[in-house]
Amino acid sequence: MEYLEIYKKWCEEETFDESTKKELLEIKNNEKEIEDRFYKELEFGTAGLRGIMGAGTNRMNKYTVGKATQGLANYINKSDNQNKRVVISYDSRNNSKEFALNSALCLNANGIETYVFDKLSPVPELSYAVRKLNCIAGIMITASHNPPKYNGYKVYGADGAQITAPVDKMIMDEVKSITDYSEIKTISKEEAEKKGLLKTIYNEIEDSYIEEVKKILLNKEAIKNQSNISIVYSPLYGCGNIPVQRILKEIGFTNVHIVKEQEMPDGNFPTVDYPNPEDKNAFKLALELAKNVDAEIVLATDPDADRLGVYVKKENEYIPLTGNMSALLILEYILSQKKERNEIPKNGVVVKSIVSSTLSKAITDNYNIQLQEVLTGFKYIGEKIKEFEKNNEYKFVFGYEESYGCLAGTYARDKDGVAAVVLLCEAAAYYKEKGVSLWNQMINIYKKYGYYKEDTKQVTLEGIDGAEKIQKIMDDLRKNAPKKIGNYKVLRIRDYKIGLTKNLETEETSKIDLPESNVLYFELENSAWVCVRPSGTEPKIKYYIGVKEDSIENAEKVMEEMKNSI
Repeated sequence: MEYLEIYKKWCEEETFDESTKKELLEIKNNEKEIEDRFYKELEFGTAGLRGIMGAGTNRMNKYTVGKATQGLANYINKSDNQNKRVVISYDSRNNSKEFALNSALCLNANGIETYVFDKLSPVPELSYAVRKLNCIAGIMITASHNPPKYNGYKVYGADGAQITAPVDKMIMDEVKSITDYSEIKTISKEEAEKKGLLKTIYNEIEDSYIEEVKKILLNKEAIKNQSNISIVYSPLYGCGNIPVQRILKEIGFTNVHIVKEQEMPDGNFPTVDYPNPEDKNAFKLALELAKNVDAEIVLATDPDADRLGVYVKKENEYIPLTGNMSALLILEYILSQKKERNEIPKNGVVVKSIVSSTLSKAITDNYNIQLQEVLTGFKYIGEKIKEFEKNNEYKFVFGYEESYGCLAGTYARDKDGVAAVVLLCEAAAYYKEKGVSLWNQMINIYKKYGYYKEDTKQVTLEGIDGAEKIQKIMDDLRKNAPKKIGNYKVLRIRDYKIGLTKNLETEETSKIDLPESNVLYFELENSAWVCVRPSGTEPKIKYYIGVKEDSIENAEKVMEEMKNSI
């Protein structure tokens, strides 16, 4: 049993410190736990690393982080790029600050300069800093919205977006080539600072980033006139706390209430099981506060502040907005304002992921602006921004994905929860001036374009058996594709793994011009659709569903039927 041999090495070799050995010796009689920790290497995938913290090859720890960083260092030192500098940020999770320093010292030992933030800083600020500091790469230590036992490691390219092909594979190959943890280089913090390789970022990047976010404002006068609009915000113990409070104050909002229990950084996330703004349980305290202060908008960002969850007031209750809904509110607001001022670029473009709402197509058609689709993952939207800048064919206006992330502007190349807060609060102020709440504006959008509704169904399948089951589900769907889902006939199937769309009526196929991915997309009658994919960051298989009906009630009824049929 190979995993037992690897376990034994970790317990005995000098490479591993005493605390690691102590942790592992405590599970010496638990073979199932040993197997789970050592049956594979924590995979460095296209999203970097993400896993449960602890000792072992299949865990997030200073050794697996070191291996990933040594692979990145090897890639950087083999490249022609002379800007051998890397910027590193981290969120509030347990061990995030330590992993950030471990990464910096490994890079320093390989002769690479690093800039490390002196405090928690969000994903969009890290993305912005990569280009601002002219770095070859960036590292963000975060597990985003995962449960407390997780941490992760995201790598950004010189353009400020998460790495994509072919760079991702080149770095992965370098990481895989490290067969022994003793190959990981490091130096002391004192030596790194003495050599000028380890540098600290204080407030200069945050100041500059905040100024860039302010540039996306469209109606400063509306904010001035409705500055007292009541806002509740929770950072969910994460790094959105300082930048969100700061920018709301600086642009003029005066009635902002913070959920005090969730304000300060805490990697244990004591009041929530899951620090995810998609989860209604994460809003329990925020909604209690909202009722007390009669808030009009209730907001929460995840620990790394790239995602935003929203509740809006409808008469005497608070209604959650999905990631699609909040993004579509922002999209309609941006385009309507730009049209009013004749500022929509002739070559303007909006970019969305394939699993996000198709209502955006109706909106972009209405404003005569192009819509493009990319695979799931905001890095592909970032990649599009780079492509547009290179060939000058399109001007990026807005990008979003259903998983509560969006970006307006090109100062960053990843989703920005801080900017989303600013835009939604500004929109709330603008519509309030016209006597319209955000909820009523959402209804206005549905009346204008049709009642679109989206939802997801997720199945968690952990461990070796779970991974095999997920693969079997995908294989079975390919071999025995359904002819009907719910009450709707399947018209076309897009298989992103083979890059083809098949028309089930004519049997004709057409090419999909996107990278290969283990995703199936079923186009159904009546503008409905279902998309199936394994999660790239969690042990889950995800089903994304979209419907379009003539009323909210019918959309909700059909959605339940679709979810039950799946």
